[in-house]
Amino acid sequence: MPPAVSRRPVTVLGLLLCLAATAACSGEPAAAPGAPGAPPSPAATGTAASPYWVDPHSRAARQVAAWEAAGRNSDAQVLRRIAERPAALWAPGGDPGPAVRRAAAGARAAGRTLVLAAHNLPHRDCGRQPAGGAKNAAAYRTWTGALADALGNTEAVVVLEPGAVPHLADGCVRPEHRAERYRLLSEAVGRLKRRPRTKVYLDAGHPAWIKDPADLVEPLRKAGLARADGFALNVAGFQPDAAVRAYGARISKAAGGKHFVVDTSRNGEGPLPGGLEQAGCNPPGRALGTPPTDRTDDPLVDAYLWIKRPGESDGPCRGGPRAGEWWPDYALGLARRARE
Repeated sequence: MPPAVSRRPVTVLGLLLCLAATAACSGEPAAAPGAPGAPPSPAATGTAASPYWVDPHSRAARQVAAWEAAGRNSDAQVLRRIAERPAALWAPGGDPGPAVRRAAAGARAAGRTLVLAAHNLPHRDCGRQPAGGAKNAAAYRTWTGALADALGNTEAVVVLEPGAVPHLADGCVRPEHRAERYRLLSEAVGRLKRRPRTKVYLDAGHPAWIKDPADLVEPLRKAGLARADGFALNVAGFQPDAAVRAYGARISKAAGGKHFVVDTSRNGEGPLPGGLEQAGCNPPGRALGTPPTDRTDDPLVDAYLWIKRPGESDGPCRGGPRAGEWWPDYALGLARRARE
């Protein structure tokens, strides 16, 4: 499951570094457009084809600035494949308002759509690490209300509660928590859909998790799929686009033609062979997937999105930092192996 993301406020120094992210930081002359070391054009990064907001102060963007300041211009250039493409904001627990309002304001100013992941249900991830989530149903209702209020009239896509529905389908949610989970998910869909320009997609896992997509249809329905815009697949996963599209088409057919979005943040090389747990935690040799876009050439797929933020650790496995922490070496590997 996607880890809870650590959110640190951007310091003044970090902002200055971002603003100073040019070759001049290392004492080298600025590169001319198209020259080695020059920032790629929007068309080259996929930004021109994407309606989604790029956070100019993301961890990847700050890493690019830091590497350029240190003279690591080649690595910085490669990492721009992440820094200059949109990735989801994972709404913080506690009070999500300040972070979401800042991002929403940035998206509106840029004329772009904000992509947001909401991951704060009580008893989320069946008690597995990373621990977190609202302390009870009342706290969760307050949290989703604050999130919806912070979005306001911003054009937004919300991926609702990664893992919540698949965990209902795979049986790991304790019996005494199941009814509450369905109720809270359905209420969250309704609360978010009161925002006039917000689209909501319930997470539905991926083909390597719930083998038979038919097992997801009733849980999705009970979680409020009828009022949502659709469902999301492959969040933080590595399943290839074709397999995910085929899987989603089967769910859609059984769910009245609902559309879906696909997380392509790290699926460029597909999954690592082996068990799901081993293959899903910082697997080596993976690559960025299809850049975020709403031009999918598939009538059922509303968008390819980077919901999992590339370069943030899945947890302390294979030498990685704790879940949600930025891991620059892993990010660089994903970017180096990217085909687009």
